[in-house]
Amino acid sequence: MKKILALATLALSLIGITARAAEVETRSLDEIYEQALKEGGSLTVYAGGDTPDQQDGIKAAFEKRFPGITLNVVVDYSKVHSARLDQQFEDRHVIPDIIQLQTLQDFPRWRREGKLVPYKPAGWDSIYSSFKDQTGAWTGVFVDAFSNVANIQALGKDDAPLNAPDYLKPELKGKIVSTYPNDDDAVLFWYKQTIDRHGWEWMQGLMQQQPHFVRGTQAPADEVAAGKYAVTFTSDGSLRPDEKSPVRFALPSNDGFVAWAQRAAIVKGARHLETARLYLNWLLDKDTQQNVWTMWSVRTDVQPPAGYKPVWEYSNANLSAFERFMADRDGVERFRSRIQLYVGDVQGPSSAGVLGMTPTRALDPATLKAPATGK
Repeated sequence: MKKILALATLALSLIGITARAAEVETRSLDEIYEQALKEGGSLTVYAGGDTPDQQDGIKAAFEKRFPGITLNVVVDYSKVHSARLDQQFEDRHVIPDIIQLQTLQDFPRWRREGKLVPYKPAGWDSIYSSFKDQTGAWTGVFVDAFSNVANIQALGKDDAPLNAPDYLKPELKGKIVSTYPNDDDAVLFWYKQTIDRHGWEWMQGLMQQQPHFVRGTQAPADEVAAGKYAVTFTSDGSLRPDEKSPVRFALPSNDGFVAWAQRAAIVKGARHLETARLYLNWLLDKDTQQNVWTMWSVRTDVQPPAGYKPVWEYSNANLSAFERFMADRDGVERFRSRIQLYVGDVQGPSSAGVLGMTPTRALDPATLKAPATGK
């Protein structure tokens, strides 16, 4: 009987801990910061991305706001980080305190498996409802979107394309750069919804345009910015463009684009729990959402730049459709196999580099070779 009572007491205690963890944070950033400094002054985030330095802006802003804490942001493709985290759980050697990824389908599974720490940062009620887990297991921290990116100088007198059929105009032949759709699931979804709307004839027409395929979604934006290619539809951009830059990001007038809230969660066993909480609170703070990230906020009380609506008001953003697509892994793989018949095997090394099983720090970009590309 005593053993049963002891187990019952332990169970109630654990339930109480979970319940407290899932309450909305009431402390200020500075109060959490004070506690975080006691944990050793570092935080490791596994962040989905394309290049080792892609999150350097976030790192610099965080470390400036919170002196004494080093933010180790380890960037790799989200699909690689997801597999890496699963292996680390299996090996009982988990490195990151925070995961911040595009692989939306993995977060419900990790929640069911008890691998995430429920937590609701301050401002929780202002986060768009579809961008967060109601138990606090994860939350969206920023919105990313892939749509039209054009270099208006490289286009010359030609109009920038807005809808998928525009990319088939003769004057754009040889001027299009795209991420391999069979290498990135968000890009794959862009192709999927386009082909669903315009048919495989559109894909045949695109291949006749001799598009240039690359690894990662940062490379197309970089090559368009450099004027090497004129247009892409597989990168994000800024809703507040630099007027001195020839690059413009634009949404389609008729067709769909791809948008989602990048999900973040505290990993079970995180060594720096208070620092992880500080990071999430800072990312979701109104000031950060307004001034650090250059696309849409996940908060309903942060207005987008002039000329834009909140992303959830765009029916052609297909937010829920993308989440369903990511969850249907059999369907994803079937479509990936079909699209590969057109674009061929992915060529070249990862643009994020090879980080191994248990990376603790970002790679030095200078150590990477230029990624191979293909047509």
